[in-house]
Formats: sequence, structure tokens, C-alpha cells
Amino acid sequence: MKNLTPAKYFTLIGIVTLIFIGFLYVSPKIFSDYTTTVLGNVYIFIILAISYNLINGVTGQFSLEPNGFVAIGAYVTALLMLSPDIKADMYMIADPLPIIRDIYLPNPFLALIISGIVSALVALTLAFPVFRVRGDYLAIVTLGFGFIIRIFLINNPSISNGSMGLDSIPGFASYFWIGVVCLITVILVYNIVYSKHGRAMKAVRDDEDAALAMGINTFKTKTIAFMTSAFFEGVGGGLLASSIGSISPDQFTFMLTFQLLIIIVLGGLGSMSGAIIGTLLLIGGMEVLRPLDDANWQLGPVHGIPGLRMVVFSLILLLIMLFARRGILGDKEIWDYIKIRRNK
Repeated sequence: MKNLTPAKYFTLIGIVTLIFIGFLYVSPKIFSDYTTTVLGNVYIFIILAISYNLINGVTGQFSLEPNGFVAIGAYVTALLMLSPDIKADMYMIADPLPIIRDIYLPNPFLALIISGIVSALVALTLAFPVFRVRGDYLAIVTLGFGFIIRIFLINNPSISNGSMGLDSIPGFASYFWIGVVCLITVILVYNIVYSKHGRAMKAVRDDEDAALAMGINTFKTKTIAFMTSAFFEGVGGGLLASSIGSISPDQFTFMLTFQLLIIIVLGGLGSMSGAIIGTLLLIGGMEVLRPLDDANWQLGPVHGIPGLRMVVFSLILLLIMLFARRGILGDKEIWDYIKIRRNK
């Protein structure tokens, strides 16, 4: 795709967009509500996975912060969308701060954009201390950030309603609009990865000292990647809050980051299409295997047992990683493999 002329590239993007929009329009009429709910969840995780892949896979910075930025996006969206009357009734542990109670922005599009901007600004502030270290030390520092955000939400009930969380969040994030935001995110992140800034990010990943010697401002490059990743994670958090309808600090533990880490490693670090495939396998695959947990399910001599789904899924992951140690696609995109096969 990166070798296409601009005319062919935009034509291809237009065709893919029309096909996907058509699928979003038709699928609720074909599939059940349960299936479209699962697909909507998959789209949200695609947004989170490809944005996390931008800092971890493309720029090569082993960061463990996504749960913190997703939480920020979710809470900002919820606080903006909830009316002052609802917030006044909802806060049980402590009265909401006046600014938290009175702030109200019923426009979902602006609420998502503001959530992303707030996450990106927090990332900018965090970048100065975080990028003073590299590798495992960077992972530990960013891991601490996720814990700090969760503890902050629990211990500040006048802002977040503490451990009780927020509910009655307006459900503007319909299946169709989640899919549209997912498509926009994929196109924007793709254009960043294959732009001049994207090449600088990959140079930092491959050899940071060599990139610095070649005149690349490595701190600026890492910070841009970190802020961009945080922006889309904040947007994804806002969609997650709206689709679920209620949020609490326990939803944004390290397990969320761990899920995203499995997705991008499974698909191939640095590969956008790999992150999408990893999301389909992890989020979609877990739902496909759900009948295995049902004691009434039977296939020949095999009966469903609660917990069997996790055993089978873990074995599948183990086999995939044994035979594809760099992930399913490695650091390449799926169209690179199609091109190689054609050349043969």
C-alpha cells in the first residue's frame, strides 16, 4: 500500500471505507444483538490495540500505561455527558466538587475529542520523567502510572464518586458509531505509521543511539508517539464507558493493559494489521469458545465444563506463539505477505 500512487491509495481507502460502512449498516439486520455487541467490543479493542501498538510496537518503548489513559478517557467522557442533576443524586460518598457537578457537554463527539485531548496532555506531562529511562525501567515507571490513576479515582470521591464509580452514562456509542470511530482511527494511525514521523519512530525502535546520531530528536519522536497513543486510548475509553453505561476503578486494572499486550504480541509487534488480527482472535475468539463453559454443551464425548474455555484458549495461544515466535505477522503487514506470494 505504501508504494501506491496517491490516486490509487485514496481510491483504495474510499473502497474499503464504503465496504466497511456498508457492513456496519447491514450487520445489525443479519446478526443478533449479542453478535453486534461483541463486534462493537472488538472495534473498541482495535482502537486501543493499534494505539498501544504505536508506542510499544512501532516506537519500541516498552510501556505499560494503557489502563491509566483508558480510565482517564472513560471518566472524562462520563463526567462531561452526565447532567448536573444526575451527578448531584449519584455522588453518595461525598458531594461532587462544584466544577465537576456543573460541567456538562451533551455533545458526544466533542466529549470524545476532549477525552482524547486530556489523555494526550497527561501523556505530555508524563513524558518528561518517563523518557529519562529506557527498557524495563520504562515499563516499571509506566506501570506505576496506571496504579496511581486507579488509586486517585478510588480516593477522590468528590471527583470520581470513589469506588462506587459512575453509572447512567448516556449510551451514544451505538454499534454503527463505534465502527465509524474505529475506521477513522485505523486510517489516521496508518497514515502516521507510514509518514516521515512514522519512519522516525521505527528508527528509534531499531536503534535509539543511531537515530540520535542521524539527527532525529528522539525525545520529541517518543513524546509524539506517546501523546498520539494516549489520545486514541482516551477516545477508546470514552466509547467503552458509553457502551457499558457504567464505570468503576476496578475496570481499569493492569489486566486491561495485559490484554492489550497479549493482542499486540500475538499479532506481531509493530504490525497494524497484526494488532487487528490479534484483537479478533483474543476478543472474538473468547466469545466463540464461550459454549465450552456451559455444562449443557456437548460435542461427542466432550462436555462443557466451567473454565474449559480458558484452558482451550490458553492452549491455542501457546501453540500460536510456539510456531510464530514473533507474532502471527511479525513486524510486517498482511499486504506485504500477499505481495511476496505474488512475486513468487
